[in-house]
Amino acid sequence: MYPYPLVVFDLDGTLVDSGSDIAEALNRTLQDWQLPRVAEATVLTWIGDGVRRLVEQAFTAGGSRADLDVVMPGFMVHYRECLLRSPRLFDGVREALALLRGREVPLAICTNKPAALVQPLLEYLGIGQQFALVLGGDSLPQRKPSGEPLRHIAAQFGVATGDCLMVGDSLTDYRAAQDAGMPIALVRYGYPRGLDLDTADAVVVVDDLRALPGLRDGE
Repeated sequence: MYPYPLVVFDLDGTLVDSGSDIAEALNRTLQDWQLPRVAEATVLTWIGDGVRRLVEQAFTAGGSRADLDVVMPGFMVHYRECLLRSPRLFDGVREALALLRGREVPLAICTNKPAALVQPLLEYLGIGQQFALVLGGDSLPQRKPSGEPLRHIAAQFGVATGDCLMVGDSLTDYRAAQDAGMPIALVRYGYPRGLDLDTADAVVVVDDLRALPGLRDGE
């Protein structure tokens, strides 16, 4: 029996390497407003708190106080256009998901990405059928780092949050798991943004999702 009755994954930075596409969408938006493009490495440090916060940080860094309610529709056009530009699954993701599903472990996604853009991305990458539930950043009034999305997901499956496993890469994921009382496994390859992986209170920190608890060495 697998040690966790439910595994909840973050999306961007955990399952999917989408940083360059998000950066391109953001930079096209900045160009629309005659602001300079931002290096992809910088954009990666802003990913995780939702698209509105992402755009806000970019405009603040560019010295602009543009009305986000005016800016966001244009950004969302670029975001949709860039969604399938060059995303890829991180190494080991496809195999890890297959192993978990082979053990009949329910899988869910908890992301701050707008819900309407999640399923098209999953389908494009060929993993759309792996998840029993997908929760986007606008699915509930709260989003990560609130623990409410994780509590909501656990309740949908009738399991206690403390029995589940969250898998993420960022400080936002970490804080959400802590708030929900859900154990978390962290990945080294994502967009950690100030999270000290060496001191974090995590079940495990992995370089490859195939090293998640219960999937390695016949555990």
